[in-house]
Amino acid sequence: MSQNALLLRGVGTPLVLGSRSIPQPGPNQLLVKVLVTSLNPHDQKTRDVGLFVTQFPHVLASELVGEIVEIGEGEYSAEFAVGDHVFGHTFVKGGNDNDFNGVQQYALADAQFVAKVANTGLTDDEAATIPVVVLAGFIALFSESGLGLPPPFSPKAASFDFAAATLLVIGGGSNTGKATIELGKMAGFGRIVAVAGLHNEVELKARGATHLVDRHAADVSERVRTITGDDLIYAIDTVNAGQEQELGLAALSNSKRGTLITLRRGDEEFGPDRIGKKVAGYERRAVLGVSPMHPEVTVGFWKQLPAWLKDGKIHPSKYTVVKGLDAEAVNNALDGYLAGKAVKTNIHPWE
Repeated sequence: MSQNALLLRGVGTPLVLGSRSIPQPGPNQLLVKVLVTSLNPHDQKTRDVGLFVTQFPHVLASELVGEIVEIGEGEYSAEFAVGDHVFGHTFVKGGNDNDFNGVQQYALADAQFVAKVANTGLTDDEAATIPVVVLAGFIALFSESGLGLPPPFSPKAASFDFAAATLLVIGGGSNTGKATIELGKMAGFGRIVAVAGLHNEVELKARGATHLVDRHAADVSERVRTITGDDLIYAIDTVNAGQEQELGLAALSNSKRGTLITLRRGDEEFGPDRIGKKVAGYERRAVLGVSPMHPEVTVGFWKQLPAWLKDGKIHPSKYTVVKGLDAEAVNNALDGYLAGKAVKTNIHPWE
């Protein structure tokens, strides 16, 4: 049987409406009717420069909410029932990536890395905004390749002195930045410094930021250091690539070994004239917020996430809705990301 899908047939070409076969679930997989899928900035890069494309035609969108229609055998899939609404992140190990992505009527989901919407207190649309942005911040903070901090559900978290620690979040006004701030607050950081536009101040402080530094200021690094002194060892940059990662490195302590985690690549080297002497050295790593790559923390994440959402510790992003697999409307939304003016866009494939 076939289904409708929006397809990318070549790098730099618009998405077009087409058809593809409906996949069948394997072990610990769920076949879902896609109720909502949500776009993110990387989807624009997928369309325009081929980011994450493994084959053509390619299906975009890395987070979805779906109604389970068929269940594969397995320990993890046994926790779900036909008719459950689940939300999750679509990156998986093995198989046809297109079968798991969102802008189509049916998709597969990895039962190990999804959760039930009913347990969150959210609507389907709200739940669809959660997986990519919250998972990225969580992995940046708690995975072994991120800052390596003990996650809230770890026995080690109780003995870690988060209250004495400072977290710097660059790009605090982005959706991932907001989620990272909330996760930092939940972990118990005593001080969370956000670099963002001043129009975000009220919202970011409500989410957990203790200080906000105007990203448009001419002396952002100096303002951060006025708050942190020379003690900062934990920083996350949710938005910048390349040369723009200088700020995060300059803010790190010059006398203690600090770490900057980024969500975008940055291979440039910076001299002491730009970032300080860093006599104890520093680390800079880019992480990819993909559940199967970080099972040491993401299995627990998906188990605990519904309760965090229901308790209001993590909040959904604002969004707009595209009804149906409307290629023109979806391409326009992706163009908005390219122009830096996009609002998170949810797509309802069946409307």
